[in-house]
Amino acid sequence: MKRSKVTVVGAGFVGATTAQRLVEKEIADVVLVDIIEGLPQGKALDMMESASVEGFSSKIVGTNRYEDTAGSDVIVITAGLARKPGMSRDDLLFKNAEIVGGIVEACAKHSPQAVIVMVTNPLDVMTWLAFKKSGFPSERVVGMAGELDSARYAYFLAEATGCAAKDVKAIVLGGHGDQMVPVPQHATVRGKPIQELLEAATIEQINQRARDGGAEIVKLLKTGSAFYAPSSSAVKMVRAILQDTGEVIPSCVYLKGAYGLNEVYCGVPARLGRGGARQVVELPLTEDQKKALHASAEDVRQNFLKLKV
Repeated sequence: MKRSKVTVVGAGFVGATTAQRLVEKEIADVVLVDIIEGLPQGKALDMMESASVEGFSSKIVGTNRYEDTAGSDVIVITAGLARKPGMSRDDLLFKNAEIVGGIVEACAKHSPQAVIVMVTNPLDVMTWLAFKKSGFPSERVVGMAGELDSARYAYFLAEATGCAAKDVKAIVLGGHGDQMVPVPQHATVRGKPIQELLEAATIEQINQRARDGGAEIVKLLKTGSAFYAPSSSAVKMVRAILQDTGEVIPSCVYLKGAYGLNEVYCGVPARLGRGGARQVVELPLTEDQKKALHASAEDVRQNFLKLKV
């Protein structure tokens, strides 16, 4: 049986680790693309030399040519600049919009039936930009952030309750940034609501830690940002799409009325499968959470409008 083909754009930490997880789990054959000559080729060769040790038969190739990505089923875009000292959020927005716009156009040309999974920050705006630049139906352009934020939230709740992270179900809505919206009433530990296990003040502290999750890692690393959890989250989305599982995964998707939001990309639970985002799942929210979600979506909208696409 022919294996699915996934293109990962960007051979940095997030992209290379995403590619590694995809081939080691035998989810797909991978094309790793980067503009730096030798970088994707070297990393791909290094991964293939581990095949006999890790026991996988998937293939990965590195390239600087988008022609080699032709016929991809999924395109994961991780390329872009990280925010540097002295760089404003708007600086990052405009610079990454220029990078991502060109990548999306090249990928869409060679893989017109693909699903795009965006990872580059600012995530929600870049996902919206990819939708516009690709010309794809909105359901075939999704962003990876909600799963990452939810995974961090689940780990922090596991720490606080002394249980294994795999036993925690948790979800975070909204944009990937300071305005994300944790929803503790939908979080459980082995099926038990966390409100029965933790005090309200402790839950609020964990909510804030989830909002600051990426910044906490950047502060510890001093140079660089997270890549293990982001790559895991991207791979989970890719697997759901390729294997057509219909799994509900918090994702950045284009909303057409769900949660009272229209024509904006924002993080919500979505059922993922072969065509991308099949269905948005609406959760009951408190009035404060609805307001916070709408404020988060409006922030995404205002930043997208700055690009004048």
